[in-house]
Amino acid sequence: MSLKILYITVVEAMNEELIAPCGMNCGLCASYLAMKNDLKKKGIGKTYCAGCLPRGKNCYYKKQCDLLGKGLVRFCYDCGDFPCRRLKTLDKRYRTFYHMSMIENLEYIRDNGINKFLEREQEKWRCPECGGVICCHNGICFNCGIDKLRQKKQRYRWEEN
Repeated sequence: MSLKILYITVVEAMNEELIAPCGMNCGLCASYLAMKNDLKKKGIGKTYCAGCLPRGKNCYYKKQCDLLGKGLVRFCYDCGDFPCRRLKTLDKRYRTFYHMSMIENLEYIRDNGINKFLEREQEKWRCPECGGVICCHNGICFNCGIDKLRQKKQRYRWEEN
């Protein structure tokens, strides 16, 4: 009888299908990690999401961007307007609040390839305690940090030292 892993490991969360056109790694998102770690069963109400590409929505900007809407680009860096105003706004919010940059992610993917990017992400976001995934939205591992998440008043903010 094998022991079933009840949480997502950092290796499972780092795959190309979870990298959105804007450079967001959906494997680090609070809604994706909540779904994969089934937080509702653990008493934490949280929206679930399978990721931008897996849920078939491509990305939140596809209605505002013809190239994305028509499926003409895989990543925003393939566009002549990269980085556009909307991406710069999103990037600023994520750099300010969530310790990551969509534009930096996209530039790294463009310059080094998706596999090198995924390797870098594994190292950057691996929980040192259990090997799970550190959430980019709050800096908490949804496996071993579940009690910390329960006590957190602002679930979408990092606690700065």
